[in-house]
Amino acid sequence: MYARIKLFAAALCLAILTGCASVPMESPEADAALKTFAAPPADQAGLYIYRDSFAGQGLKKTVTLDGKKIGETANRVYFHQLITPGLHKLGTESEFSDNVIDLMAVAGKNYYVRQSIKVGVFVGGAKLAVVPEDVGQAHLQKCTLATSQ
Repeated sequence: MYARIKLFAAALCLAILTGCASVPMESPEADAALKTFAAPPADQAGLYIYRDSFAGQGLKKTVTLDGKKIGETANRVYFHQLITPGLHKLGTESEFSDNVIDLMAVAGKNYYVRQSIKVGVFVGGAKLAVVPEDVGQAHLQKCTLATSQ
């Protein structure tokens, strides 16, 4: 009996970590246009936030910009925002509290932030990291544009 409970618990954990979550998506045309990675307007910066991690595919995680919700991520999705130059706080929902990073945006430049899921005690946690332009652009080719909220 105990072995069956352990087997069921392991199967449940695996389903949670590898299932699929879905979020509202933008049009393929909007997605294709943003994947040209054109420079943002001279008085703004471009921000791409994406998630492409294998772990936690069944989880949705909220991302925020300066305390305001951008949306919920799922595996292989991204958001794009035009932001004002200056200091911004990017946050992501994690297991016990939000993880927050600072981003100093410069006008006319695009920024690429990767959200990754990590194993947690009860549910998966998440973290954000700024990645180099070439890395971000390569990862985004495998992602699709989600609708910002």
